[in-house]
Amino acid sequence: MHLEFPLWFEFGSYAVLFLILIGDLVLAYKRPHVPTPRESGLWIGFYIALALLFAGAIYLVGGGEPTGQFLAGWLTEYSLSVDNLFVFVLIMSRFAVPPKYQQEALMVGIIFALVFRGVFIVLGASLIAAFSWIFYFFGAFLLYTAIKQAFQKEDDGDGTGDAEGPVARYLKHHLRIGNEFNGNKLHTVIDGRRVLTPLVLVFISLGTTDLLFALDSIPAIFGITRSPFLVFSANVFALMGLRQLYFLLGHLLSKLEYLKYGIAVILAFIGVKLVFEAMHQNEVPFINGGHGIEWAPEFSTLTSLAVIVVTMGLATAASLVRLRLTRDRG
Repeated sequence: MHLEFPLWFEFGSYAVLFLILIGDLVLAYKRPHVPTPRESGLWIGFYIALALLFAGAIYLVGGGEPTGQFLAGWLTEYSLSVDNLFVFVLIMSRFAVPPKYQQEALMVGIIFALVFRGVFIVLGASLIAAFSWIFYFFGAFLLYTAIKQAFQKEDDGDGTGDAEGPVARYLKHHLRIGNEFNGNKLHTVIDGRRVLTPLVLVFISLGTTDLLFALDSIPAIFGITRSPFLVFSANVFALMGLRQLYFLLGHLLSKLEYLKYGIAVILAFIGVKLVFEAMHQNEVPFINGGHGIEWAPEFSTLTSLAVIVVTMGLATAASLVRLRLTRDRG
């Protein structure tokens, strides 16, 4: 189902989201500090409330179907963003970023990530419009990613080299970059020479590393909605609360061991959904003579939303129960 929104609504939404992001960045720059759990929780609640208000606006403009698609897409992206936090922790540790400057680093990294994801979304929408068979590829890729997510061991790789990212490693060897931070500034002077601070590499690492996650999150949300506007909006709302979630949960994430299985189930479900959708619209000559396959099941937006919510709820609850049992035994 192709969804279209009035231009005033789309551009107005982008303008408001842009102002919120800029305001958040300015706040992080002006008040470098480590947020308390209460402060982080309040900010997360604020961004969740914003997402729900935006869903209400979509309902008034477009009705129930696009509203359900946005909510399902937002929850999917939010769930998949949990993986980002593991790598964010590695990056902060790898570069020894002072805690009070981590807010700004995360905010700039998230803005970079949104720019990169915007490019991915435009490319993905173009591919879907031109090649209906691309859903076969997206579905197969998500199924592969789900299997890898479920069975990959925690100690696969040391994590620190991958945390930097290839772009950051390249710049590290080709630019004058010092080893010491200079507050939240991007440059400093060492032995009379002007050099960049490691904060530049942190920004780049956070932004470019997110590209790896966009490889599965963008196809996943296109399995829920084909509207580039809803896809990008869901990504913005999912990433906006990520900074506060980082400070609220921090290293606790590594102890919630069943979360990765919940994410794997969601990826597998959307992968299967994409393959079935491709079968319905099939134009590949060697599959059913190039005709659609009528018997392939269809999943409604409400079904997708229920699967996402129930799966992440069960995975989180099971992880917390396991964590409590482990502590009691200890």
